Amino acid sequence: MSIVISGRIAEMLKRESGRHGLTPEEYLLEILTRDLDPGEKAREYMEASLNLVEQAEKELEKGDLRQASEKIWGACVLAIKAHALAKKGLKLETHRDLWLYKNEIARELGEWVKIVFRRADSMHKNFYEDLATREDVEDVLKEVKKLVTTIRSNVEKLQSSDPPHRQ
Repeated sequence: MSIVISGRIAEMLKRESGRHGLTPEEYLLEILTRDLDPGEKAREYMEASLNLVEQAEKELEKGDLRQASEKIWGACVLAIKAHALAKKGLKLETHRDLWLYKNEIARELGEWVKIVFRRADSMHKNFYEDLATREDVEDVLKEVKKLVTTIRSNVEKLQSSDPPHRQ
């Protein structure tokens, strides 16, 4: 399903999401999931993360490297947020929170997580600066897809063994 938002509402969404350092999709997801418990919210974040990977692939097929780049960043962010919620009931709210928490995931899954995160962050920058080549975007998409599927597996294990603790 797709929803087209235009005019004043689209301007407000873009402004407010930017003010919070989020993509429009992330911002809407935050609003829609704010009343869910951490486990439910983690599941929604993972689904949205996987959806953003699919959207990034479609944008890449169309040749829109900037949009693909932003979807790649969003997928990475939501997967990390899902992990924090599933493991600790912790809500990550800032880019700093993400940078710190990715180290925790790296301790659990391996140092490669840090590298993928930094490359995904470069895609966030590419959305604004339009510097990356198609090959760059393809490479990072492949890496982020691996990160998202690995975190999804990990989140599913966490949720099946123990409910998240609120912090």
